[in-house]
Amino acid sequence: MFWFATASLLPPVLIGLACIWGAIWSWAALVSVAFLVLLLDPLGRQLQPGKADRSADLLQITLALAHFALLLPVATAAARIGWGNAIPLILAQGLFMGQISHPNAHELIHRPNRMLRRLGVLLYSSMLIGHHVSAHLKVHHVHVATPQDPNTARRGEGFYKFMLRAWFGSFRAGLAAENAARRRKAKPAAALSHPYMTYGAVAAFLIIAVGHVAGAGGLAAFLFAAGHAQMQIFLADYVQHYGLVRDRQKNNRPAPVGPEHSWNAPHWYSSAMMLNAPRHSDHHLTPARRFPELQLTPQMPTLPHSLPVMGAIALIPPLWRHVMARELRDLDRNRP
Repeated sequence: MFWFATASLLPPVLIGLACIWGAIWSWAALVSVAFLVLLLDPLGRQLQPGKADRSADLLQITLALAHFALLLPVATAAARIGWGNAIPLILAQGLFMGQISHPNAHELIHRPNRMLRRLGVLLYSSMLIGHHVSAHLKVHHVHVATPQDPNTARRGEGFYKFMLRAWFGSFRAGLAAENAARRRKAKPAAALSHPYMTYGAVAAFLIIAVGHVAGAGGLAAFLFAAGHAQMQIFLADYVQHYGLVRDRQKNNRPAPVGPEHSWNAPHWYSSAMMLNAPRHSDHHLTPARRFPELQLTPQMPTLPHSLPVMGAIALIPPLWRHVMARELRDLDRNRP
């Protein structure tokens, strides 16, 4: 748990210092979440699965509280410290939300504890993408690696086209899934209890609060950081499922989800920083398994580089297609 805590808490600590002192701390915050993984990933060994105890809960709650505690200070600091220092601070905030708060919220919404699930909902809603909760739980985990999942990237599909399709597709699919679930209830549910009402209300409250406290400049910084975080969320989906398809069975239904339907990365520091999010196959096989316990096996497809590096490559579609064409070719060749 030491490395999980060290790698995931360093960026929010530096972002907090940047809100106070700006200058070099803004750049240190950006380096900690964007470049440190490039230096440290090659130096360590793969993290071994461990037992999830109360320290895992404490880390997740601490990260969530840090996320909320930084929203207003970053917005007000960005409006105060000048764009030269604000730009790295806003970029660091967006990366922190997209690469650390997102994996944290992702696990929280799978927890059986209602309060922890609600904490995950609030995290996603504060990144102005609350509908990801409904789409992830009720669409992605059901239809992953099939055309019915808007968050599974098709072979040859560039990231920017995918992100546009996935954003609106997941919004619609999540809404349809929630509406269908509400119709199945014996007693009609109140309109205000609809999850999409919660997502929208939290987003609206934050936009109004940030604009009131930090002004137009602070609101622009918040919106940019939230948009940057959303891009990281879709980059993760794009990279982790690109080109993978479940076979059809004799009854024309998709085959059960297997270890071969997600891409994984074994790199130690980025895995620690992202709470083992790169161990994605095991998450789909056992969604209730806690992040320290997630495993890697030889049957799970492995990316040629760490998840953050592959995300950067995905931003250049021709390069991404070149890199992944070889990986998919090898995967197809080794299929039974």
